[in-house]
Amino acid sequence: MYDVIIMGGGAAGMTAAIYSARKKLNTLVLEYERGGQTALQPEIWNYPGYTELDGRKLLDTFRKQALSFGAEMKSFRVEKISSEKDGNDHDFFSVEDKNGNKLETKALIIATGAKPKMLGVPGEDTFYNKGVTYCATCDAPLFDGKAVAVVGAGNTGLDAALMLTKYASKIYILIRSESVKGDPVTKEKLEKDEKVEFIFNAESKEVKGDKFVSGLVYNDKKNKEEKELAVSGVFISIGSLPNSDFLKGFCDLNQWGQVVINPRTNATSRAGVFAAGDVCDIDERQTIIAAGEGAKAALQCYKWLSSKH
Repeated sequence: MYDVIIMGGGAAGMTAAIYSARKKLNTLVLEYERGGQTALQPEIWNYPGYTELDGRKLLDTFRKQALSFGAEMKSFRVEKISSEKDGNDHDFFSVEDKNGNKLETKALIIATGAKPKMLGVPGEDTFYNKGVTYCATCDAPLFDGKAVAVVGAGNTGLDAALMLTKYASKIYILIRSESVKGDPVTKEKLEKDEKVEFIFNAESKEVKGDKFVSGLVYNDKKNKEEKELAVSGVFISIGSLPNSDFLKGFCDLNQWGQVVINPRTNATSRAGVFAAGDVCDIDERQTIIAAGEGAKAALQCYKWLSSKH
């Protein structure tokens, strides 16, 4: 039986593993998608100690640190969690995958992160991986010399557009409102690039194409006109949803499916279960915040285990 199982291999999960393993806890990390959201970022400029860094490299460093302190890593996607008692009437948790394989632990740290939101418009499913994508880091090179549209102008959208400036011949950034909500520094960089065009008050309506994407239809909310952009790619970057479906009924979730935590201790409504990162009901979603929350969760988990066992 493990002292703690950490679900998630992103910034929160790996930082939790570093702190947990350094406390000499028998620690297992269940990697869902290695690196999480941070690994999808082509450039990170605001992580202290680094002036420029690729997200994947940063998370690989986290992972190496966790392994060096003795944490174990396993590819295992949890479908079910149950609370049980051992022969001495001590509580423990059992996590199970879709094939019925089980792992046992005294405590849990949930750091399963979030997944990209979908637009929910016609053509999105049809042309997924045929021009429709949610990951600029993964797919930007495929659109070298082509016109593309980025839907969304928060940090996710702006980062995607910045990555695409290295490849695409034209980049349209569609924004539902009249202002850009993302990082001002990234916005300024994009405004200086002649290939980039911001389109405000644009509500995406349909992705069009034959075998591959050929256009994006949007509604100009200000002029109440339907317009179409001739593009080969549509990068959907409108935020994320927490990976928490398997937690329903196990611990408290808010109306958006985020795990409700005590902000001081990162404890969930279930004793012995802690949570950190984008899966939680926290206001800001940054790599450094996820890392800090992961450290807090691990330290509080250690205190809880020390008091119980």
